[in-house]
Amino acid sequence: MAVPNPLARADYLLAAHNHRQLPPDGGFEVAFAGRSNAGKSSALNALCQRNALARVSKTPGRTQQLVYFDVTPPGTDREARPEAARYLVDLPGYGYAKVPQDLQAHWQQFLDGWFGSRQALRGLVVVMDIRHPLKDYDRQMIGYAVRRGLPAHALLTKADKLGRGAAGNTVLAVRKELAAAYGDTVSVQAFSGESKQGVEEARAVVSRWLDL
Repeated sequence: MAVPNPLARADYLLAAHNHRQLPPDGGFEVAFAGRSNAGKSSALNALCQRNALARVSKTPGRTQQLVYFDVTPPGTDREARPEAARYLVDLPGYGYAKVPQDLQAHWQQFLDGWFGSRQALRGLVVVMDIRHPLKDYDRQMIGYAVRRGLPAHALLTKADKLGRGAAGNTVLAVRKELAAAYGDTVSVQAFSGESKQGVEEARAVVSRWLDL
């Protein structure tokens, strides 16, 4: 019998541009980071079995705020029990985002503060194109998580663009490099929103972190 997907109830909650707009810092949150056009929106949609939960943009770098999706179990009063809240958080995409310098500086400061102090954060999924893994931004985000003592999961997307052998070799190479740098705090897998390869594995990681 198929196990129900706890992430399928994901619903847009809010987009925060500064600390005042964030929900109460209780409960559990899992963040998703990725360079622009790494396939982050497609990955979120596949995990939640929703076609348009996260906007898949033809213009990379459209996520310009912290976007919160609510996956709190039904029947839970988040207002009365903020510790029972469960959220997925879509972080701003970097790389191709054509944004002014001062806005980039604002994001950097906001993210630094959020990562450094957000008690609800339980793990970070770093989405990267399997054909171009471990760019500077990916390493920076994994470093954030490791410094906070949080687990990170490297999601190597677009695995359908490579043959099985090539994809497997890339996963092994990335796993080896991250293990050398961070020990066993970072897990790695191949993933494809198109072919659904690795979707259940990634969903299990996120659900476990959210204690769902």
